[in-house]
Amino acid sequence: MERMHSYKDALARWKAWEISVWTFCYPILMAADILLYDTDIVPVGKDQKQHVEFARDIAAKFNSKFWETFKIPDVYIPQEVAVVPWIDGRKMSKSYNNYIGLLDDEKTVLKKVKQIPTSTQTVQEKKNPDECNVYRICKLFLTEKENLDLRKKYEAGWLSYKDAKDYLYEKIIDFLKPIQAKYNQISDKEIISLLAKNAKIVNEIADKKIQEVYKKIWFKLW
Repeated sequence: MERMHSYKDALARWKAWEISVWTFCYPILMAADILLYDTDIVPVGKDQKQHVEFARDIAAKFNSKFWETFKIPDVYIPQEVAVVPWIDGRKMSKSYNNYIGLLDDEKTVLKKVKQIPTSTQTVQEKKNPDECNVYRICKLFLTEKENLDLRKKYEAGWLSYKDAKDYLYEKIIDFLKPIQAKYNQISDKEIISLLAKNAKIVNEIADKKIQEVYKKIWFKLW
């Protein structure tokens, strides 16, 4: 557990004695969530790859000792969203408080977009889009044609960072609006009903796997 990124990251940001057992054992919980349901593919960001590899190791070791029990899951990391950057250049994360929430209002989104640092290049100068945080975030929301057009504007010059940020803001709002509309339409009753319905399904799958594990290791609950 001491080799896991989540633990090392916590050490880097806090004092060791302030880290809870939850932080230390988090990868084990993630492995359980994956392996209990005979998962084939786990879509994750680049920073979560190690957790899937850890789950694979647990499954392989258990299978080698107690015969085939768990599926060995494959990791799936779409390269275009392997790491989602934000205003400080680091990955977008609640831990860093550098993220945009799906329910953030327009004023909050605009404030966060305006905080993205840019270079000191003038409006007239040609710019490398790949060196600009505004572009790196914006391209996540663009079609192939929109992305190509934006790159040309950067490379041609006469694109102000204000205009780039305004464009990014518009794209984020367009992305968030249907999500927030759907959120506002769903009632608490619908959510509770969905949770109850699907909890029954997944609990049956998990219970079956747990019983299989207990049988393999000769463990019995009295």
